[in-house]
Amino acid sequence: MTTTNKFANQSETDRLIVRPLKKEDYENWLHEYENRLPSQHPHDEGKMDMSICTPEWFHNLVDKHQELALADKAHIFGVFRKNDGTHIGMIDFSTLARDDFHWGRIGYTIHNQFWRLGYGSEAVRAALDIAFKQLNFHRIEAHINLDNTPSVKLAESVGMEFECIRKGFIFENDEWTDNLVYYKNVN
Repeated sequence: MTTTNKFANQSETDRLIVRPLKKEDYENWLHEYENRLPSQHPHDEGKMDMSICTPEWFHNLVDKHQELALADKAHIFGVFRKNDGTHIGMIDFSTLARDDFHWGRIGYTIHNQFWRLGYGSEAVRAALDIAFKQLNFHRIEAHINLDNTPSVKLAESVGMEFECIRKGFIFENDEWTDNLVYYKNVN
């Protein structure tokens, strides 16, 4: 079951809380990034160099997230386990268009030490609830690399539908890559 707090831009499930990062999340956030496992597939960053991530750097990141949200450019959320507050990942929405569209893009990352526990689909469902009920998006798209099967399975598990392949859509690794487009409209 998902509950939503319209004033805090957060959503809760039985096991998770999806909400913007707070400055006091620093230690928890850093700990879980530092405890990531080695890369599990080409689209998993695995262990990351977190040496620049000082408390001051993190506080600036939280401020930047708030600025982006106020400008309706991006809405960035941490995913936390409800029972112990452990940071397990991030979900973001980028605003692609407003006015007649109310169209956004979702990105999601669950730390690989928490994979295969159902957290990804649970967190994305909760985040989509925020996107549609609190951020007033009408359409959310996921842009997924053709070979990113885990991301495709996650999109499908939350009811996103395959729409098309966009050719030469995203510039990454020094080339324009094709992406699968999955979408969900407000219910």
